[in-house]
Amino acid sequence: MGNPKAFLEIHRQEAGYRPIHDRIHDFGEVEQTLNTRERKLQASRCMDCGVPFCHWACPLGNKPPEWNDALYKGDWELAYQLLTATNPFPEFTGRICPALCEKACVLNLIEHEPTTNREDECAITEAAFREGYISAQQPKRNGKCVAVIGAGPAGLAAANALNQKGYQVTVFEKSEAAGGLLRYGIPNFKLNKAIIDRRIRLLEEEGIEFRYGEAVDYAAVSQQQTEQYDAIIIATGTPTARDLNIPGRDLKGVHLALELLAQQNRVLAGMEFAKDERITAKGKDVLVIGGGDTGSDCIGTAHRQGCKSVTQIEIMPKPVEGPVDPKNPWPNFPRTLKTTSSHEEGCVRRWNINTLEFLGKDGKLTGVKVQEIDWQPDPNGGRPLMAEKGEPEIIKAELVLLAMGFLRPEHPQYPENVFVCGDAANGASLVVRAMASGIQTAEKVDQYLK
Repeated sequence: MGNPKAFLEIHRQEAGYRPIHDRIHDFGEVEQTLNTRERKLQASRCMDCGVPFCHWACPLGNKPPEWNDALYKGDWELAYQLLTATNPFPEFTGRICPALCEKACVLNLIEHEPTTNREDECAITEAAFREGYISAQQPKRNGKCVAVIGAGPAGLAAANALNQKGYQVTVFEKSEAAGGLLRYGIPNFKLNKAIIDRRIRLLEEEGIEFRYGEAVDYAAVSQQQTEQYDAIIIATGTPTARDLNIPGRDLKGVHLALELLAQQNRVLAGMEFAKDERITAKGKDVLVIGGGDTGSDCIGTAHRQGCKSVTQIEIMPKPVEGPVDPKNPWPNFPRTLKTTSSHEEGCVRRWNINTLEFLGKDGKLTGVKVQEIDWQPDPNGGRPLMAEKGEPEIIKAELVLLAMGFLRPEHPQYPENVFVCGDAANGASLVVRAMASGIQTAEKVDQYLK
């Protein structure tokens, strides 16, 4: 390492967020950046730890010690080459990845101050685009063609890997643009969609064909397209959100989270919606059901739409506060309380809350009946049992957003030249895991066609 003692002398410094009073009035990215000198100092903190658990924790197998060292020494081009040797789209993960590598970092165990890997990789990639280190590469074609169904992170990663191996790749996407949940699930204040557009233009220049507005069902895959392509990859994600079918579900004002998030992103892209189609939190008391990242995205979106208040409830217990989870020790990912930039903007958060009924008047939502619960051990050793605690109560709300995750899709039996990857294969997970699955599936396709 360039400076083997830097971790002893330099503390972790994050770029932080734009001020709350400024950022809640627009959908610009909330995260700021460090200047070049401070970024190099942060990269220098990556220590010669002997056993770099960051390699092991990252689904892509990224090697932060190598590219952090190049960054510290000022060789940004080498840093980008080392980074993209394992990560095809670091501009995405550098913004939205939960940084599994940082939670496994040896410095996280010692001082709870891991190296700023996520921010470093974002800075490296932006410098590479800015300085012209990135240019379209034209691989030599091998005469075989592959169809990828779905242009989310898994499909894009698979298409990129196969294109680099010389296959002619066609990507089918049912929506009007590529990105999947990157475009239609993650708000612009976390990932500006111009970042996606920039990468898609590069992939197109490298020979990948994108066909939008073309939904391909599973039956068609097993009958028609297997005859047109040497192999097919299904990367359609988990399109079915987990619903909450309780009394009052049909009231006006109860929506799945992605209905709000996708529509808001489309509005920012210039699409127009009729007044009765528009989902907005303006002037409303909002209840978000679900305590994960999607719920957090709903909170931030509601604030920017001008909501009156936001409450977030979660049926599971409150996670451990602090950097250490005794039940899930290092180097595993700690299941500790996460406070996002959206939570900082204002939100009442409650745990151990079960939703009983949506209440309304004249067909419109007015409130939600909920019940506080406890989780008790199952005497038979099964899953914990839910027990009511106290009396039901009513939370006032004119807008409810259901952010309870997604259902793992079921697939029919496919011909041997059809492969499934990403969330479509494994269920809903992280963008970085979807990308890793796409790359691994591309390798399986390559071996099959050889």
